[in-house]
Amino acid sequence: MTDRARTEAGNAEAGGEPAGTTVHAPAHPGLTAAEVAQRVAEGEVNDVPVRSSRSTAEIIRANVFTRFNAIIGVLFVIILIVGPLQDGLFGFVIVANTGIGIVQELRAKKTLDNLAVIGEARPTVRRDGVRARIPTAGVVLDDVIELGPGDKVVVDGEVLETDGLEIDESLLTGEADPVVKKPGEPVMSGSFVVAGGGAFTATKVGRQAYAAQLAEEASRFTLVHSELRSGISRILKYVTWMMIPTALGLILSHLLTLGLPADEAIRRMVAGIVPMIPEGLVLLTSVAFAIGVVRLGRQQCLVQELPAIEGLARVDVVCLDKTGTLTEGGMDVSALRVIGSASGGLEESGDGAERSEREDAYIERVLGALGASDPRPNASLQAIIDAYPADGGWRCTQSLPFSSARKYSGASLDDADGARTTWLLGAPDVLLPAGDHRLADIDDLNAQGLRVLLLARAERELDDPEVARGVRPTALVVLEQRLRTEAPDTLRYFAEQGVRAKVISGDNAVSVGAVAGKLGLPGSHAPVDARSLPARAEAMATALDRGAVFGRVTPQQKRDMVAALQSRGHTVAMTGDGVNDVLALKDADIGVAMGSGSEATRAVAQIVLLNNSFAALPSVVAEGRRVIGNITRVATLFLTKTVYSVLLAILVACCRIPYPYLPRHLTLLSTLTIGVPAFFLALAPNKERARPHFVRRVMRYAIPSGIITGLAAFATYLLARAHYSGPGALSAETSAATLTLFLTAMWVLAIIARPYTWWRIALVLAMGLGFLIVLVTPWLQDFFDLRLVGTTMPWAAVAVAAVAAVLLEITWREVDRRFPA
Repeated sequence: MTDRARTEAGNAEAGGEPAGTTVHAPAHPGLTAAEVAQRVAEGEVNDVPVRSSRSTAEIIRANVFTRFNAIIGVLFVIILIVGPLQDGLFGFVIVANTGIGIVQELRAKKTLDNLAVIGEARPTVRRDGVRARIPTAGVVLDDVIELGPGDKVVVDGEVLETDGLEIDESLLTGEADPVVKKPGEPVMSGSFVVAGGGAFTATKVGRQAYAAQLAEEASRFTLVHSELRSGISRILKYVTWMMIPTALGLILSHLLTLGLPADEAIRRMVAGIVPMIPEGLVLLTSVAFAIGVVRLGRQQCLVQELPAIEGLARVDVVCLDKTGTLTEGGMDVSALRVIGSASGGLEESGDGAERSEREDAYIERVLGALGASDPRPNASLQAIIDAYPADGGWRCTQSLPFSSARKYSGASLDDADGARTTWLLGAPDVLLPAGDHRLADIDDLNAQGLRVLLLARAERELDDPEVARGVRPTALVVLEQRLRTEAPDTLRYFAEQGVRAKVISGDNAVSVGAVAGKLGLPGSHAPVDARSLPARAEAMATALDRGAVFGRVTPQQKRDMVAALQSRGHTVAMTGDGVNDVLALKDADIGVAMGSGSEATRAVAQIVLLNNSFAALPSVVAEGRRVIGNITRVATLFLTKTVYSVLLAILVACCRIPYPYLPRHLTLLSTLTIGVPAFFLALAPNKERARPHFVRRVMRYAIPSGIITGLAAFATYLLARAHYSGPGALSAETSAATLTLFLTAMWVLAIIARPYTWWRIALVLAMGLGFLIVLVTPWLQDFFDLRLVGTTMPWAAVAVAAVAAVLLEITWREVDRRFPA
């Protein structure tokens, strides 16, 4: 424990000097300006690059040097050698797509980096005896760094001063219990303060710090580790396996069996391979995520890990901490009540019935001194400080900081006459014995949504583990909480979207239930005291499924509750702003922290609401659903093309006939039926609820659609081979087969574009118009080698496409029937 001088010095930093106190210089003044400059010159700086996004070089490298860009690049070079240039159009499309991906991700990087600066942890250091908040990267070796509740330890160091300093190292060691630190003991970067305060000197900075590399990796903006992206990667792996034997089969059949010239055989082989590659799928996924990040950034929502957008869209249970989430951080003292020794009831302050004005003033002085004893008061204590400022006549000799696990704080005080007393301030149902007759009256106050703290006089010393035992209750402090105006609408949104909200708080369960009831949360009428919850995960999960409001939850219980819900297959999001939420935020599928919350919560959360607005969560959910729903749509388009390309390659090899298409034909079809429409569909609004098993759901539609489309195109090709003969027959056959393939693929697009809106209809019609322009424009006919000959075969091609469209409709409806959403 520290002396009063150090505590008062901490008060000056925390928000001004309490009335009547004398602020002394800190015991350890820190480095001088000259010493800081010397260490900077010697490179002894905390130079670990903490960033929220990949570097520009990484973005360019990740978008350019991909497996399929390499394959397509090789095929493009081959076409440039054998010619003509129009058969190499697919190469220019890849260049354009890659450029779009780079530009969009750079936009997202700029947005994220700007937001990251706003949300960056700024530790308090002492230099030349003056306190200053500086960026994490500005810390140098031997800096003296102050710590308070919720602060993250940014570098390794050695403790200099403590004031009940308790540090949680569970994120590093896995040990759940906080560690009480004493001067001379080490602290590790990556840990955080759960109670008390103090100061330490930096002994290792930069990459030498224990958790530097871990922190750098954890804070990076990533594009991996999501069901969406892992599913796409699995699909691409299967496609790669199919490409090599297909390419060999095509080239050998065209060269050896059909005896085509080498350049013609190569062009037909390339035409069979290129459409197998869903080259735009990865690009559109990255673009959709990047644009989502930019949109959320405009709402001051920092996405520290990209898959968090997707993850929150899949959430079906959201656990909400009451303080700072459903309520604003500040509180107001609404009443001070004495506990009468005769009747035991609760009577208003100042009514003269049970105490004199002198007693009133005495209790107010005690509260003022308790407030002054904590250099970093929480919201409850700050309200008391505002209502009862210290008068300077009392001196704190020992303090016990508030802890979420204890549920109370305390101090030993010397009054103006030198008499020493020890006081505790905390939860009545923790400090009073079970069954105490006063608790019923306190419950009445809690039922009104008020927060109640008990001021009690302790008979034991503060460092006694059982200091709260046998205390003498003195007064109740009644606090009124400020509800967030946006909370009811947000809770209503979650209910409408099928997301169950669970309020998990350390406060009294009845009080939490009353607050939740005012906000319209279903199930708030039956709050549960977490102290009565079973310890076993299975039994706890059952209780959590039944209840909606839980009070008196310890930090470890919050973590256990998240794990219990996950054991039932739930995707869990956790919101919070205090150190008591850190463990649960870390273990939840998605952690959401408030920008005004502690450094520790912001460090472990995937999403930080910099404007502290709970109302931003629906926007994040909506962005995630837009990304998942739309990528599922466009993935079906891309994989339908992959399936029919593989099928066509197998059929022509088995039938020993030339591949019907040139690369230019499939580039045109891919652009009109997939590339351009997919770009618009990927960015469109989409409110469909995210569902699991991405690959399975996509392939249910893509495989039958691809088979029907491929068989329809091949049937028209066979009819055209029987119909046409003589010079130019192959071109006519290809043109007829291209017409059927385009019309069938357009029908797949028309199905995927549902439900129709004016712009979706316009998009489909515009793609059809584009193909019609190619068919009627002479120079485009020559460029793409597309010319419909006669009337019989073109109309036959249309008829085959019509039959395929009917089969597609039947198939999609059957899949919908068998696998409903």
